[in-house]
Amino acid sequence: MFDNLSDKLESVFRKLRGQGRLTEEDVSEALREVRLVLLEADVNFKVVKDFVAAVRERALGQEVLKSLTPAQQVIKIVRDELARLMGEGVDNRLDLTARPPVPIMLCGLQGSGKTTTCGKLALSLRRDKRNPLLVPADVYRPAAIDQLKTLGRQLGVTVYESMPGQDPVRICEDARRYAELNGFDTLILDTAGRLHIDDELMGELDRIKASLKPREILFVADAMTGQDAVNVAQSFNERLDVTGIILTKLDGDARGGAALSIRAVTGKPIKFVGMGEKLDALDVFHADRMAQRILGMGDVLTLIEKAEAAIDKENAAEMEKRLRKEGFTLENFRDQLQSIKKMGSMESILKMIPGAGKQMKQVKDMQLPDKELKKIEAIISSMTPQERRDHRILNGSRRMRIAKGSGTTVHDINVLIKRFSEAQKMMKKMQKLGPKGMKNLMRGGGPFM
Repeated sequence: MFDNLSDKLESVFRKLRGQGRLTEEDVSEALREVRLVLLEADVNFKVVKDFVAAVRERALGQEVLKSLTPAQQVIKIVRDELARLMGEGVDNRLDLTARPPVPIMLCGLQGSGKTTTCGKLALSLRRDKRNPLLVPADVYRPAAIDQLKTLGRQLGVTVYESMPGQDPVRICEDARRYAELNGFDTLILDTAGRLHIDDELMGELDRIKASLKPREILFVADAMTGQDAVNVAQSFNERLDVTGIILTKLDGDARGGAALSIRAVTGKPIKFVGMGEKLDALDVFHADRMAQRILGMGDVLTLIEKAEAAIDKENAAEMEKRLRKEGFTLENFRDQLQSIKKMGSMESILKMIPGAGKQMKQVKDMQLPDKELKKIEAIISSMTPQERRDHRILNGSRRMRIAKGSGTTVHDINVLIKRFSEAQKMMKKMQKLGPKGMKNLMRGGGPFM
């Protein structure tokens, strides 16, 4: 989402770096360009005005203008103010301290991704050892209840039974009693959305709030709608006093104005962001990390967290034992590829590595290796267990059979074996480092991470 914004800000900062010593005129000119860039990104006008004023006040200080690297100082100030704008230092954790079952109400306009977000949130809570119950309280959209039931089956999360035409408030009250009797500690209420805000919708939400007293009221905003998302969030907040915001579709190609404006306009923290269509693509929001992404600085902490979540400790320990006993085989290689796939696309991974995103843009028509990884996995899966354990037995006829079975060519197989042989040599060097070297390697996911 922030690619265009990042490119334009980088262009502004490149001019600053070329100035050497900065003058007040240099800083003012740069901030005029920053202002235009943010307005073009659909950031709220008042938010832009306050942001530029805050950066100007800090950037024109003598400690910046007289420093040895004034351009870097200005960039740091912009990073700090972006993080502050999006809520750095604000506690954005869910409040689940009430007596269970704790109600969490999700609200928003139709089409914002609210029902899918309910499923994503249930998965996130279950990973935190919670036992959520999904409650379909949208009785007006015909497919809403069925959609939530489908998500529940995919996730292995229980969905409370409800029918179109029932009173949404009664559904929520009955679901709470059901949760109390059956050991569920969290209620996720999927309320009805509309194409526009109306009194009937808001009145219904008021009644649910009054009856269940939800610990969290989360407004789900479609980041693709830009300033409209901010305006609607403000209206919902004035009526319901929401406790936080979930931004969906942040992996889209919108200009990013909603993400930069919504916290400042509503005064409520962004708690989660949806980063893709997969049900595990709901990330806890960190303002400082998002600021770094916007400025092209990467996001190493999130990358580490994704790696830790994708790599099962028991499986890693088992792989370490196999490596010691059998050496590095194509089976190990395939296991590592599957771990990488759990972390997301290669494009999203590379964007979290400082500097990698810029290099990707510099290489025209660069093909990211997601398809290549699928091809490699198909080739290895088409081998027999014996061939995966000892690639040296792969003669011409075996390679022809594997190529037909995987829908690839013999050339593809030859390239894979060559790469694998190089990786195998690296693994032998790592083994010479002893247990500590091997442990560090496995903690990082292996030589292909």
